[in-house]
Amino acid sequence: MSEYRPIPLQFERQEQELMRLRADELLQQLGSRRSVRSFSSDPVAEELIDRAIEIASTAPSGAHRQPWHFVVVDDPQLKKQIRDAAEKEEQRSYESRMPEEWLDALRPLGTDAVKPFLIDAPYLVILFAETHQVAADGTRSRNYYVSESVGIAAGMFIAALHLVGLATLTHTPSPMGFLRAILQRPANERPYLIFPIGYPAADCQVPDLQRKALDQVRSRNLEGRSEES
Repeated sequence: MSEYRPIPLQFERQEQELMRLRADELLQQLGSRRSVRSFSSDPVAEELIDRAIEIASTAPSGAHRQPWHFVVVDDPQLKKQIRDAAEKEEQRSYESRMPEEWLDALRPLGTDAVKPFLIDAPYLVILFAETHQVAADGTRSRNYYVSESVGIAAGMFIAALHLVGLATLTHTPSPMGFLRAILQRPANERPYLIFPIGYPAADCQVPDLQRKALDQVRSRNLEGRSEES
């Protein structure tokens, strides 16, 4: 077991006004991010995908186990297999698995079981969560806070893609075990998210949605406390 060996933190404090300007700029940039379901077939430099994965991999993780693995897919046959399998699961979900309340919540988004973006987007990136690590000799060791760690990495991946100028969507057909079978991934990996990635189609449209205001998503101290506590 390795020992704790601290190193000096590389951190530079900024002037308050510069920090405010950066915060405003980030809010404007990320505030324009939208989930895209209509993609152009224009090619995308794979280097940009790799950089976004590297950025996502700077995310904090339980015990620094980094329990994620990104599989980049651009093979047309693999993309077709993924689409076919995903649509089968989605069809079952829309027809019988989803309660009416869930279907009502989805109607403003205009989604259905047909997922052409799974082949239209130049890349699919499938994010897997590693339940445990396996050493070269077959020894297993547990990963910690896997869902939380992978969720943070996924959010950073989405932000990175948007800030470099690409569009994406978080797609979660359920169940997703077919992804591990199609991509022949090891048993310690479970599918977490599918990200179609590319440029939006020229005629791309998105739902007319409004995000919650700050005072709806933030409280201070005991504001909004439950009367039952």
